[in-house]
Amino acid sequence: MMTSMYLRQVSGNLRRRITGVPSRIVSSSAPLLPLSCKTNFFYPHECGGYTWRKKDSHQWIFMFGPAAILFGINPNLVLAEDDSIQSSSENDTDGANIVGLRKSEDGSVISNIHTSKWRVFTDNGRDFFMKGKLEQAEKFFLSALQEAKEGFGERDPHVASACNNLAELYRVQKAFDKAEPLYLEAIDILEDSFGPEDIRVGVAFHNLGQFYLVQRRLKDAHIYYERALKIKGRVLGHNNVDYADTMYHLGTVLYLLGNVQDSEALFHDSIRILEEGGQGESMTCIRRLRYLSQVYLKANRLEGAENLQRKILHVMELLKGWNSLDTVIAAEGLALTLQSIGRLREAQELLERCLDARKILLPEDHIQIGANMLRIAKVAMATFSQPRKTHISEAITEVDRAKELLDKSTRIARQVLNKLTKQKGNKKNYGASGETTRDRCAALVILLQSLDTLGLLEITRQELIESREENLPNPQAESALFDCISAYKEFGTEKSISDSPEVKAEYVSCSKHLLSLIDNDNSTGRTQSSKKTTLQELKEEIKRIDDEISSSRRSKR
Repeated sequence: MMTSMYLRQVSGNLRRRITGVPSRIVSSSAPLLPLSCKTNFFYPHECGGYTWRKKDSHQWIFMFGPAAILFGINPNLVLAEDDSIQSSSENDTDGANIVGLRKSEDGSVISNIHTSKWRVFTDNGRDFFMKGKLEQAEKFFLSALQEAKEGFGERDPHVASACNNLAELYRVQKAFDKAEPLYLEAIDILEDSFGPEDIRVGVAFHNLGQFYLVQRRLKDAHIYYERALKIKGRVLGHNNVDYADTMYHLGTVLYLLGNVQDSEALFHDSIRILEEGGQGESMTCIRRLRYLSQVYLKANRLEGAENLQRKILHVMELLKGWNSLDTVIAAEGLALTLQSIGRLREAQELLERCLDARKILLPEDHIQIGANMLRIAKVAMATFSQPRKTHISEAITEVDRAKELLDKSTRIARQVLNKLTKQKGNKKNYGASGETTRDRCAALVILLQSLDTLGLLEITRQELIESREENLPNPQAESALFDCISAYKEFGTEKSISDSPEVKAEYVSCSKHLLSLIDNDNSTGRTQSSKKTTLQELKEEIKRIDDEISSSRRSKR
């Protein structure tokens, strides 16, 4: 099997001792948890380049005494215990292991003013971190690190956890140059304390791989994921779900590096392990299936994507029914794949069902409802472009329904943009500004698409009613397309919005459609001079935005 061959190569290449570190916040006191593995990748269907996603809370590592619970960038939960530990309740009647204290040889608990301060500073830092008050959290984590060194010793695992906390804080702040040395120091301590082949070191390698993956340092991420995979395979076994988790993440890195064949083999094996372990209907497995379907879609392997998406939808219907946005998102993804294949009626039926569910689950002016209406209208437009098998009167009725949906999606998107614009600058919650910017981009994309599609719909209506042989004026279509350009200038002036590739692409699309419409208008309603001026301005604007998009793509290579 291809995966087995790849893993043998990995094992053969892993001969050197290296350093790395786990990347999640450590609590000074936490209950022990059973060995498990849970990822939290969420790849719901995207609309206009933007993704409906649930808000993720911070994930944590709990490291204490001879046991370590480590969480990765996603909740990759691993409890590594020494053989001597059977149960915290059985072996630690005085609770030493639970609170992270060590026992001396005579059985007494090592505790002093420094260890007490370490616990207090760690908990305070964690609380401020959770609240998004990173400046205060940094002060406590720095103090906790100092107290850990003085109370436990420079090379104690408590120091490793304190290093990790501070490193995680810097990672969130994107101060990667400060975070990396702390990660490396922490894992160096773990290796000295438990040995280079200990499972805690393997989990640390996995998390360091994730730290590098966030920065798109793919070669470094590749190295550490491979080393983590070796240790986990040896200690946990090749059918363990946590081994499968590292396998999946390694597959992600390989895919981003362009090694599609090996990455797909790892994806399939990681899914197989979950299914054989009775977790085929878990959200972890669903997310991996969803990611693999996106890989297929990008490669234009639509049949493979459709099969995976049908499987996902079936599981979601069984688990949650249609009273869940997760099911709606799964159905919408399948509908868009069906649209790409050309099975438009089935796609439209699914999208209609999604809209009905969203109207129950969400407020009537929610942006997802507007996006859903836009999707249905686009499928209707694709239906019109096919050889017509219906009477003109029936086609016009469908056009009118699509126009009603586009009018509503336009209204909803405008309302959302106006609301978000008023909220701009509100930083009561950590990350609120960034989330507001993303939401505004998504809403603007939907508004531009709705107006652009409305313009094309008016052209279709004219073709149905009037002769195609004459290039007649279409003021309704022209008005919609001009509104599209005005919306971009009204809501896209902020650099963080106007620089969005998705926003620019929609603006250019609308501008090109308007250019074509005006150029083909042979009516006498516009003077040749004004027409020439308008066309020239549009051409220059399109060229400017196209150049910006090309320049942005080159800079990201």
